[in-house]
Order: sequence, then structure tokens, then C-alpha cells
Amino acid sequence: MYLSPCALRFMNTLIAVDNSGSYRVYLTITTDLCEQAMQIHGCLPTAAAALGRTLTCAGMMGLMLKSAGDKLTVQIKGDGPAEQILATADALGRVKGYIANPQAQLPLRADSHLDVGGIVGNGSLTVIKDLGLKEPYVGTIPLVSGEIARDFTQYFAVSEQQPGSVALGVRFTPDGSHVAYAGGLIVQVLPDAKEECLDALEELLYTMDDLTLLIGDAGAEPYKLMDIIFGKLPEDFRPRVLEERSISWMCDCSRERMEKALISIGRKDLSQIIEEDRGAELTCQFCRRKYTFTEEELIRLLQEASHE
Repeated sequence: MYLSPCALRFMNTLIAVDNSGSYRVYLTITTDLCEQAMQIHGCLPTAAAALGRTLTCAGMMGLMLKSAGDKLTVQIKGDGPAEQILATADALGRVKGYIANPQAQLPLRADSHLDVGGIVGNGSLTVIKDLGLKEPYVGTIPLVSGEIARDFTQYFAVSEQQPGSVALGVRFTPDGSHVAYAGGLIVQVLPDAKEECLDALEELLYTMDDLTLLIGDAGAEPYKLMDIIFGKLPEDFRPRVLEERSISWMCDCSRERMEKALISIGRKDLSQIIEEDRGAELTCQFCRRKYTFTEEELIRLLQEASHE
């Protein structure tokens, strides 16, 4: 079932800085976003977990962009059955994405967790940022584990020289048909960070429970989740919220964009489609919405292509 692009736009994300100015936090609950992606693409649980983690981190990274028109694309390519995961996000928290093989699934790992790393495999993580300049920024690293969170942690450290930690999680209902809880956490170390704060923070993150379990404990409320995670720190090292933001699914496909795509294939190929198929049906790879074009509409597009 396709859900409205405007659905579920509520403040599910907190941006905070600790009282000592040592670290920044992006904390989000993306259960609805990951559920939408799972249902739109018909994902099995392991594929849905991989896609949901990627969408969640891309959404938080989008909120780091400075201008409303800035966008970024995250591309994970591996030699596992998932093949490729792609997500795009903007500075307004709008996210979309897909996984090349939504049926990618492997047996549970020895620790009874979904084998996300197995379906991703070895490969690369690439982030492309379109900041309105002549050329986009492109950063690529080899995948560390394919489990997504560790790979993003490595990306921030290597490509953006931003030390910190990333936690991502997607948990499912017992029958695996729906997302029960999903969310993400990015902690970034700031310049002039206090060593005693970082020591306490490192210990806290190392011993932190699974993020999705904490989301359940918090009743899926971001402020409660923030308190549960960081409440054990000394008062001076606890984060204070600076902004409330929203991360949600939105696909900006349109009939006009599909028309441009048909025109872009060239007169020869477009003529062949008209002669052989007498029409065309295009499907958006992000939201799976279908666009049907009659023979008459294709002829009109062919005429437009001739004038370009």
C-alpha cells in the first residue's frame, strides 16, 4: 500500500549538545519510516533491517546539511544478496530509498540476530552531497562489517574526520511482518572536548543496551529515550536539546519526471517502444508508484524530443 508523502511528519528527532560542549547528539525514532519502506518494497525482515538502518542514518545526516536545498545520497554496494542499498535525504528530513533485492534473507546468526552483514557482504559505502556547488562532494570507504552502523561510524571518522559513534536498529513484530521499533543515534565529538566527559561517554555507549529495546522502554518518545540513554552520566555531561526535527518518508516522483526520463532515452529507443509496445509503464524505484503512458502520449513525447 502506498502511503502519502506527507504522512507521519511529526517531531521524532532531537539534536542536542552536552552541557560541557564535548559532544553533539542526533537521536531519532524512525519506526514509521522503516515500516513504510518495508511495506512499499515488500521486504523480508533482514532486507528491511538493512534498508531501515540506511534510511535512518541518511535522514540524520540530511539534518546536518546547512541549506534547505542541500541533498545527499547514500549508496551501499556489496557482494551479498542485497546487492545495493540507496537512500536520499535533504535538509528538511525528507527521506526515500530502496534495496535492490528486497527478498534478501539469510539464516539468523549464532547470536540469534538478523544477518544484515551477510546480505550486504563486502563492498563500499559512498556518500554524495549536493551542496549547490559546481561539483558534488563524494566520499567512499570500504565496508567495515556490512552491519551499517559500524560502517557509518568509519565513514564519519575517515571521510569527514569526525570521530564519534553511530547506533542503528530495526526490530520486528514476532511474525516478522511489521516493524515494531526502529531508530538511530549519532554521537559526534566536538573540538575542545573534555577528556573526562569522553571517558564517561565511551563507557556509557560501550555498555548501552540494544537501541530498539531502549526505544520500547521509552514508549517511542524521543525525550524519554534521551533520558534513558544519557541519564546515567554526571549532570555536566548530559545532553540538552537544542532542536526538535522530523525525519519522514517522502518520494518526489511525478508524471513530469517520468516524461523527462522517457525523453532522455533518445528518439531511437522511444520510437522502438512506440512501434513494439504501443505504450509504456514506468515504476518509480523508490515508492513503486506506476505511471502508464499511452501510444498517443509517447508520440507527443517523441515530438518534444525531436525539438530538443
